[in-house]
Amino acid sequence: MKNNIDWGGVSVIILMYAVFIFIGWLASRNVKKGTAAEMILAGRNVPVWLAVMTMTATWVDGGYILGTAEGAFNSLASAIQGGVGFGLSLILGGIFFARIMRARGYTTLIDPFEEKFGKKWAAVLSIPALLGEIFWSAELLVAIGASFGVILNMNLTSAILLSAAIVTFYTMLGGMWAVAYTDAFQLLLIPIGLIIALPFVFQHVGGLKAAWSQYHAIKGSAATFLPPMKANDFWSTSGIASWWDTAAMLVFGGIPWNCYFQRVLSTRTPSGARKQSIIAGVATILLTVPPLLLGIVAVVYWKGGLANPSMSVPLMFRQLVPYWVGLLGLAAIVGAVTSSFSSSILSAGSMFTWNWYLKFISPKAAVDKAQRVVRISVVLLGVAATWMALKVESVQALWFFTSDLVFVLLFPQLVMVLFDPKITRTASIAAFAASLFLRVGAGEPLFNFPGFIPYPGWWPTRIVAAVVSFILLAVIPRIKTKQNLPKLVTE
Repeated sequence: MKNNIDWGGVSVIILMYAVFIFIGWLASRNVKKGTAAEMILAGRNVPVWLAVMTMTATWVDGGYILGTAEGAFNSLASAIQGGVGFGLSLILGGIFFARIMRARGYTTLIDPFEEKFGKKWAAVLSIPALLGEIFWSAELLVAIGASFGVILNMNLTSAILLSAAIVTFYTMLGGMWAVAYTDAFQLLLIPIGLIIALPFVFQHVGGLKAAWSQYHAIKGSAATFLPPMKANDFWSTSGIASWWDTAAMLVFGGIPWNCYFQRVLSTRTPSGARKQSIIAGVATILLTVPPLLLGIVAVVYWKGGLANPSMSVPLMFRQLVPYWVGLLGLAAIVGAVTSSFSSSILSAGSMFTWNWYLKFISPKAAVDKAQRVVRISVVLLGVAATWMALKVESVQALWFFTSDLVFVLLFPQLVMVLFDPKITRTASIAAFAASLFLRVGAGEPLFNFPGFIPYPGWWPTRIVAAVVSFILLAVIPRIKTKQNLPKLVTE
């Protein structure tokens, strides 16, 4: 640790973590049976108001807050892209997916695939979903560790270990009940901590109106909420095609995540599942406003030249507000990160237990004894995410790449498995292979992989790969049916 650690601030954070544990312990008393479903889905007894709060808290994470402010250094369209995209994914998920998934009584995102394709191919489809949850967890720990370092002068490793240990403990303790109730408390910290800071930071730039005027002067044409619209922007790597490619990933790729469906499937009724998803989507969009305003202030205060824009919010909490306001701001970041981290590791542990352990590793195990497996899985996955946060330099980029794959590989599969009765495993395998080939063929800077398909620089790689997947999923079963028709008639 650094010698000038803010021990007063650290004490406040430790006290807050103690409250998290206490809430998790109280919630764990709702776990009345030793079943996996009780741990994973809280007995499907989560009321709508609590489901809305845990859903919103899961999506409004540290990357959401820090990334929205960071995006303001680029353009307003970039700043709102993540929050609005995530919010729309929840709204669309509520309209088209939540009710049907809850009505069919599934336990995880992978269950409809298993129902249609069998447990072996379903297990393959679960791999990008599992990796996405683990990488997201690691990225969240890096975000909280970096924030602790800026505001409290705390060592990155110590911050990550402390946060991971506390959150993993109460998640293991009470499963979905503990996560849901701590999420509700943590969600309240987010708007309180961010909104209280706004009047103080605006004082440094002459108020809201002056900040808005200066932001326009600094950013020029980038000071608009609209995506790139000019024709000559289409061909650039940051133009229209690229913007919509990323937007599609955020909106549609935000749906096929088990942590989303865990909340959908935990609600009491199918109609409640739809309602909570839509309301949470609206709340997620509205919560972009505080970090967006903080980002605008940061651009104006540092004249658009901050060396590390991703740390603009923690820097403002340290330099531009009173000490107690800075601690409330840190509490907002902590609440955002820990709520998402607990949701993510529980989601990954749930998929592993339900779709791997009970189907492959120990298929004869009693389901009512699997609660212990869920808890062990949560601990092991929490440890894995912590190790990754400490050892892997580009965790955020790795999570982004995995989110990319979730959109390309899983979204078309989920749509078709739920809404196309003719879908077949052959079509699923072919579509998975083709979309993976098209996406990997574009290359990936994260792995220093140049790719082997000569796409133009502006090419919407993700959208094209997903569209090809949709086409194969729809066409292959119908071609096969047509070819087999004479044989069927003869029989």
